[in-house]
Amino acid sequence: MTSPTSTIYLNGAFLPKGEATVSIEDRGFMFGDGVYEVWRVLHGRLFEHGRHVARLRRGLSELRIDPPAEVDAARLAAIADRLIADNGIGDGQALLYLEITRGPAPRIHQFPPGGSRATIVMMVTPFVPLDALQTSGATAVRVPDIRWHRCDVKTVQLLPNVLAQQQAAEHGAYEAIFVRDGVITEASRSNVMGVIDGELRTHPADAHILRGVTRDVVLELARDAGLRVVERALPDGALVRVDELFLTGTGSDVTPVIRVDDLTIGTGRPGPIARDLRQRLRAHLRLDVPAVAGR
Repeated sequence: MTSPTSTIYLNGAFLPKGEATVSIEDRGFMFGDGVYEVWRVLHGRLFEHGRHVARLRRGLSELRIDPPAEVDAARLAAIADRLIADNGIGDGQALLYLEITRGPAPRIHQFPPGGSRATIVMMVTPFVPLDALQTSGATAVRVPDIRWHRCDVKTVQLLPNVLAQQQAAEHGAYEAIFVRDGVITEASRSNVMGVIDGELRTHPADAHILRGVTRDVVLELARDAGLRVVERALPDGALVRVDELFLTGTGSDVTPVIRVDDLTIGTGRPGPIARDLRQRLRAHLRLDVPAVAGR
C-alpha cells in the first residue's frame, strides 16, 4: 500500500502525485476551460454517485467538451475504488476530486480546430467533517455576486469564489454569501437555505446557482419531514427576519449560520430545523454504518 494521498489518476494512468504533469497549453490552465466534481466518500462508498455523474455529464455537454471514456458511472466508480485503496483511506471519510478540461491545444480563444483530447484527473484526500462547527454554528459575510450568468455549470473558473472566500477568511468567517440584485443566491462553496414565515426557502435551481447534490438531498429530506419547501430566493433585507439560516454542501453537510456580518440570525444558536435536517442527512449518509468490504 502506498503512503496516504500519493496516487492520482491522470489520462488513463495511476501515478504518484509528484510524477503527474499536465501540458502548459492545457486549456484548463490557460482559460479555465473545464468542469469538476467533488464526491463525498464514506467507508469506501461514493455518496449519491449517480447524481454527481449526471451533473458532470451535463456540465461537459454545456461546455461542448467530448466526454472521455472514463465518464461512465461504473468506470468512474472503479477508478475511485483503486484510488481509495491505493491511498489507504477506505475505512474513513474522504473527498474524491475529478477535473476534466478541453485538453492541450494552441492558445486560441475559440475551440481548437479539429478538437482536442480532454484531460482528466482524479485524486482522493482524507476528509474530517465539520462536526464542531455544525454543532456551534458558523459565521458568514455578504459579498456582491459578480460571477457570470452560468453558475449552474460547475466550471473550474472559480476566481470570484476564491476572492469571496478570502474576504470571509480575513473577517474570521467560515463562508461568503453572494447577493445579486438584492437577493441571496448561494455561498462561495455551499448552497444557502433559510427558514422564514414557516417556510424553508432557497434560491431556485436556475442559472444563478449551482444545483448542489447535497442541496437536492436536503430538500427531499425536508419535504419528507413535512416541511413546507419553497424554491424562491431570500431577499437580502429579509435576513433580519429569518428564524434560521444554514448552508448545505458536500463538505459542509448542514451547517447552521448564526451570524452574517454584524447581524445575529434568529436566536444566535443553531435552530431546530437545521439540527433535525443534519441528523436526517447523517442517516442518509449512513455515517454510523461500519466499513464494508467492496462497494
